[in-house]
Amino acid sequence: MMSTNYTRPLPLPDIDSQGFWDGCKAHELRILRCNGCGTYIHHPAPICHQCNAMDTRWETVSGLGTVFTYIVVHAANLPGFAEHVPYVTAWIELAEQKGLKLISNVVDCDPSDVHVGMPVQVVFEDATEEFSLPRFRPKR
Repeated sequence: MMSTNYTRPLPLPDIDSQGFWDGCKAHELRILRCNGCGTYIHHPAPICHQCNAMDTRWETVSGLGTVFTYIVVHAANLPGFAEHVPYVTAWIELAEQKGLKLISNVVDCDPSDVHVGMPVQVVFEDATEEFSLPRFRPKR
């Protein structure tokens, strides 16, 4: 569902991250993967941090993960966030690889229910015509 009045900041894709955002727009969680050693690379970079190869591809992953750590934000100091407090910002470890993490929000539950180790799955928020944002909800 597309938000009609999205007020929070949107990403600024670059040459390294464009494939990630293209995947989100298609409601697919895509992570860069090294063709040399198979390591997933996030945050996107032009070189594999494991083997230094520059041969990578975008791969759709399961979107399953666990909450590695999190905070509950109760006070919004930036424009556009006040109507969303309290909200959860979490570091999500994806199921595909130990240490493969991304920062997102945990949604569709009370913030007090979020805990370290909580199984989650990706959902996408259609913020604008150009951007869908990955969020995570408790795994069902």
